Formats: sequence, C-alpha cells, structure tokens
Amino acid sequence: MTTVRLRPEGLADVAPIRRLVAQAFASPETRRPPEVQLVEALRDSDAWLPELSMVAEVDGELVGYALLSRVLVQPGAIPALALGPVAVRPDRQRRGYGRDVVQAALDAAAELDERLVLVLGNPAYYRRFGFEPAARFKLTSPWSGLGDPWQALVLPSTDGAVEPVPSGEVIFPAPWSQV
Repeated sequence: MTTVRLRPEGLADVAPIRRLVAQAFASPETRRPPEVQLVEALRDSDAWLPELSMVAEVDGELVGYALLSRVLVQPGAIPALALGPVAVRPDRQRRGYGRDVVQAALDAAAELDERLVLVLGNPAYYRRFGFEPAARFKLTSPWSGLGDPWQALVLPSTDGAVEPVPSGEVIFPAPWSQV
C-alpha cells in the first residue's frame, strides 16, 4: 500500500516543484511551460499564500502539486482564491494524486476561513470537488467567455455562518497574464 503525504511546500521543494510542473505541462511547442513561470512569478507576488501551495509526496518524491493564490472580486476587493496550476508527474497520473492534492489545498483553505475558490478547468473533473459554473454566481473574468470551464466553489464556513457569495469581476494578479 502506498502512503501519500500531503503537506504545504517547503523551501527544499522549490526545484522539485519546478521539475514536476514542467513535466506535467510539457509540450513539443514550448521549452518551458508557462505554468512553471506562473508558479515562480506568484511566489514573488502578494498573491502568494505559502500555506496553500500543496504537494503530494510518495516515498520521498513529489508526485503532485496544487496551488491556491489570492485573487480579488470587484467591487469591494473581496478576497478569493484561484486554483492552479494543478500538476501530477506524468508517470504517476491516474492514481488519485491530483484529487488528493487538490482536496488537501481546498481543506487547508477552508481551515483558513477562505470562502471562494475559482478555477478554469475541466468541469467533469472539478465537479467532484463541488465546483459549479461561475456564471451562476455572476462572477466574470478574462476567461468567463469560455463557459462552463470557468468555475467557482464556495467553501464552508468554519463557524457555520452562511454569508452571501460575492459577485463581480475577478481580478487576477499580474503573473496570471503570462498563461
């Protein structure tokens, strides 16, 4: 039985995360995938939340990665999170590591009383975590024109309070313009 250790990244994980993301997003067209640059640029920005940069580790090797970073919903500069990139080492895909690391990141965000997570991705995949089309919440972004892949998840409040979901334009930090 394989034991998966899920945890926030540490200082020693920077280079292994870079390699993992590069492998997961490799394509013949790009020497260095933009997702690698995105993670590095977010680390140097105000959007970086180190406790929400999660890794999945098996036998001392990183096999999965999920990042939640700060975005804002306007009007009101209401804090929210963007999920991405999510990466699994190609030789370890389809074993549940992606699901595990995404769920760990979402659980960590809920524990920090974060309320809203946005993602651009496959609706069939992200629906399992509770994501819904962001249009239902009247949330827009540069990607909202893509339809159902633009998704939102309302996280449960730790105190059980029910708060209204913000609506408006989701403002991404500058590093996202590289993707």
